[in-house]
Amino acid sequence: MPLSAQSRLLLKGGKVVNDDQSFYADIYIEDGIIKQVGQNLVIPGGARTIDARGKLIIPGGIDPHTHMQLPFMGTQAADDFYSGTKAALAGGTTMIIDFVMDQRGVSLLDAYEKWRGWADAKVCCDYALHVGVTWWSDQVAKDMEVLCKEKGVNSFKVFMAYKDVFMLEDNEIYEVFRKCSELGALPMIHAENGHLIDIKSKELVKNGITGPEGHEMCRPEEVEAEATQRAITIANQANSPLYIVHVMSKSAADVVANERRKGRVVFGETLAAGLGTDGTHYWNKCWRHASGHVMGPPLRPDPTTPGYLMDLLSNNDLSTSGSDNCTFNADQKAIGKDDFRSIPNGVNGVEDRMSIIWEKGVRSGKMDPCRFVAVTSTNTAKLFNLYPQKGRIAVGSDADIVIWDPNEKRTISAKTHHQAVDFNIFEGMTVHGVPLFVITNGQVVLDEGQLKVTQGLGRFIETPCNADYVYNKIRTREQVCQPQKVEREEYTGSVIEVVQQSSVNKLQSNPLQPTDSQQTPQFTNRSRIDGVRNMQDSSFSLSGAQFDDQKIPRGHRSLNPPGGKSSGISSF
Repeated sequence: MPLSAQSRLLLKGGKVVNDDQSFYADIYIEDGIIKQVGQNLVIPGGARTIDARGKLIIPGGIDPHTHMQLPFMGTQAADDFYSGTKAALAGGTTMIIDFVMDQRGVSLLDAYEKWRGWADAKVCCDYALHVGVTWWSDQVAKDMEVLCKEKGVNSFKVFMAYKDVFMLEDNEIYEVFRKCSELGALPMIHAENGHLIDIKSKELVKNGITGPEGHEMCRPEEVEAEATQRAITIANQANSPLYIVHVMSKSAADVVANERRKGRVVFGETLAAGLGTDGTHYWNKCWRHASGHVMGPPLRPDPTTPGYLMDLLSNNDLSTSGSDNCTFNADQKAIGKDDFRSIPNGVNGVEDRMSIIWEKGVRSGKMDPCRFVAVTSTNTAKLFNLYPQKGRIAVGSDADIVIWDPNEKRTISAKTHHQAVDFNIFEGMTVHGVPLFVITNGQVVLDEGQLKVTQGLGRFIETPCNADYVYNKIRTREQVCQPQKVEREEYTGSVIEVVQQSSVNKLQSNPLQPTDSQQTPQFTNRSRIDGVRNMQDSSFSLSGAQFDDQKIPRGHRSLNPPGGKSSGISSF
């Protein structure tokens, strides 16, 4: 059967941009795969030619953090796998990695199958899955093995927040990290101190603060930074890599940067939301506007935060960018109209992520186009072992490609976006950098600005374990950093007799009663001078007895001053 023109494409005259180099070349695509990259290509007849002169040809974006169709806080995310992936393609993202996030006690395998059932029939672009570990047991550990070895999953997310819902304690987190290291999987973590958030949120409500501003006030920067440091410490002790999702504050970002410079195998992700807007919106007088920005961790009210995070993303202190797309309409957010703790957490971003990063990163001069490709696509592909199938324009790679116009501009609005949500946190922002053509699996789905998607066109992409980009250093450290026993001669000296537990209990029940091995309290006994105690004497014993308990009744003392004996007894 002859191939159709749709399966044969020639992209001509553009500048190819990968994470490590850029060059002018033509690209020939056939049957969803890049077949040739270079000049003066000899190609079969019947191919459609797309003129890319004056434009950039970049790998399709990979969003490592989405929550499509997520049941959460009493409702379900407005964007399902159809509208969510449709919007992703409109913005230049050709693959998402979504999260399987089910309730405590639910089998990880059952949850995985549920998400596959939701996604497979709806996705317009390729997708993969992370799996959330919201409880811990031997069965969970076994499920993790099956997911890695048979189901194409290589990443697991744990939470330090959402107490009594998703949160694990430190010892459980350690066990998950150890299991991930054993399997060659990448653990991911939501780093906020859940116990403190629970306490502070209750205090705020008790004091009458029930609006969206309370969401940020109960989880300030230091609550994120403390948890970030603790998570990295736990991972290091488990000899595990760590991927920290949605780094949202300066202080948490500094923790990641500092630990990377110490050689820790840790990767920080920041979000389009954190790069494109800030938390001052929580104090907006319009409740709908304020609640529309509620997400966890929250946007930070310090207006210099977005620029700071972009600086760290640009210089590789932070590694990737996601959207954390988890959208809720106004009536869904209104579940929390009387209590900020009930506002469903989540914002948009899957459609606008790449334009936000181009505008705030490349257009501002903070990063070059190669770094843009790294943080929107290639680094994610490397971290989750998809590279070079994804995240690169090269012979043999999947034909997930965007023809990007760096000078074209658009104004972001809920009235024109392709998502199913009625609010956009970037409303009214004008951005440069727009996709003109988007190609996924060799199919042109955005054609000169016109979106033409097919439900179910996307595929589930397996993510193998033991990504070199993540585990090369970890495996070496397993060999060279093993604890070493010190060989020494056996100790042959004397050993004191340890008081048995029964004797300790007897001592605790009657602290003044001498034990068998100690009939009377023993004290340092220096001489008295003229009846006055030497102040260097000790009156302390482990039993609590006092030096002169047997000589003078408690609470009384005979007074015999140098001027003569007193005629009475004085109490004190």
